[in-house]
Amino acid sequence: MSTNLSDYAWECIHPILANNSNVRLTAGTRFFLSAWLWMLRTGAQWRELPERFGKWNSVYKRFARWSKLGVFDDVLEHLSRHADYEWLMVDSTTCRAHMSAAGAPASAGGQEAQSLGRSRGGFSTKIHIKTDALGLPVEVTLTPGQRGDMVGVWKLLEPEDSCAQYFLADAAYDANRLRERLKELEIEAVIPSNPSRSCEIPFDRDLYKARHTIECFINKMKWFRRIATRYDKLDTSYLGFVHFACCLIWLR
Repeated sequence: MSTNLSDYAWECIHPILANNSNVRLTAGTRFFLSAWLWMLRTGAQWRELPERFGKWNSVYKRFARWSKLGVFDDVLEHLSRHADYEWLMVDSTTCRAHMSAAGAPASAGGQEAQSLGRSRGGFSTKIHIKTDALGLPVEVTLTPGQRGDMVGVWKLLEPEDSCAQYFLADAAYDANRLRERLKELEIEAVIPSNPSRSCEIPFDRDLYKARHTIECFINKMKWFRRIATRYDKLDTSYLGFVHFACCLIWLR
C-alpha cells in the first residue's frame, strides 16, 4: 500500500490549497502531505515518523494547525461539488479509541469535548457519514461512541440536499421527525421501518439495495489504520485525518 501522494492527487489538491487563505504553499507542501499519508496508513506514533520526512514535531504541528483551520474539510467540500446527488445515503461507524486518546487538555475543553465516550465496544468515537449516489463522501461528523445514529444525522442534513431525489438509510434512522424534514426538502425517504413501529411504511426495496455502496466506503476508510483506531486526543486532529482519508478516496 503506497504511502506517497500520487501525482494525480497532488494535481487535484494543489489548486484547492492555493486558493485557501489559511494555507501558505511552500516547496515542501507535497512532502508534508506524504508524511501525513504515512501516518494515516500506518497509525504509528508521531515520533516514529521516518527521518526522510523531516522533524516529526514540525510535521505534527503543521498537521494540527491545518486540522484546526479546517483545511482538509475545505478540500473535501471542493471535491464533493462533483457529487452525484440523484440520492444521498447516511450511516455511521464506531471506532475504538486507544488509551492514548484519553486526557485532552483543559484548554481544549477536556476529554468531554472531544467526541469520546463509552459504548458496548468500550472507549470509542462514532463517525457519521453522508455520501452521494456513488458512495463517495460528502460530509462527515463525530459524536461520542455511545450516541445514537439520529444524533449525527441532524449535523449532516443541509438545505442544499434538496437537490437529491432520494434519501437512503437503514432502520436506525426511521424517525417521524426525520421523515418530516425530508418531506420539507422534497426528498423521498427510502428507509425500512423500525421493528418497533406498529404500522410498516412502504419503501423502494430495489433502490435500497444501492445502500451497500456506503458500507463499501466505510470499509475503504477503515483500511487507514489511523481511522480504524483513534489515537488522537483532540477531535480536530482525528477529524482532520478522517477528512484527509475522504479526499484520498475521492481521488482514487
